[in-house]
Amino acid sequence: MKLPIFIADAFTVTAFHGNPAAVCLLESILQEDAHQQIAREMNLSETAFIRKLQPTDSFSQSSCFGLRWFTPVSEVPLCGHATMASAAVLFHKIKNVNSTLTFVTLSGELKARRAEDGIVLDFPLYPTFPQDFHEVKDLIKAAIGDTTVQDIQYSPDTRKLLVRLSDSYDRSFLESLKVNTEPLPGIEKTGKVKGLILTVKGESGGQTTPYDFYSRYFAPWVGVPEDPVVLSLAFQCSCRGGELDISLRPDGRVDMKGGAAVVLEGMLTA
Repeated sequence: MKLPIFIADAFTVTAFHGNPAAVCLLESILQEDAHQQIAREMNLSETAFIRKLQPTDSFSQSSCFGLRWFTPVSEVPLCGHATMASAAVLFHKIKNVNSTLTFVTLSGELKARRAEDGIVLDFPLYPTFPQDFHEVKDLIKAAIGDTTVQDIQYSPDTRKLLVRLSDSYDRSFLESLKVNTEPLPGIEKTGKVKGLILTVKGESGGQTTPYDFYSRYFAPWVGVPEDPVVLSLAFQCSCRGGELDISLRPDGRVDMKGGAAVVLEGMLTA
């Protein structure tokens, strides 16, 4: 088996920044267990598999493809940065002729369209609801100790817990915060939480680029201790960093704009 494979750094235009994802192009259906084996071998937060929906489809001419995402340990229903990486590979390396691509996924149809300064992803917008601190206090304390929390929200659709730290903290605090992810799967093992987002309010003045908020994301439940960039203007404060331009739309969806740098291109042989 030989498969074209790429690695693209998403939500950046600079190599070795942003969030890396592997992208495999599938001419035909791949054996089910091979997806996970390849993702484990690539050992990135996500590996994306783009597949033709019909035998007559072309990666350079067609506008609709199937898309799946795998961490090193499991399949996930939605991944923003690996979708951005997939679109970048099709647009920039395969030279797909279309201005908009549609991906058929476990989360419905997702679109990626060309923009002058990047790629815009059309994604669903999932609501969040207030979360009682006492129900998750053990999880939060294990992760960040006695750090002061200002608000907690939960998304049942994505099973993400969003923890807003006190406004007394700034970007440098979030960047240097030591987060202990190792015990989290043992503390929260009901399946309710699959990801932890820490965020602080942005700074309006004194910056070349004023961001609305800063964040870090952790998903040890799916084998990703910290994701470099996840989906107003936002900056991900991981060691690699990443920038997103996020727009809420009146139709209940969200546009996420960013760039991607393809850093590796080759053939996977198995």
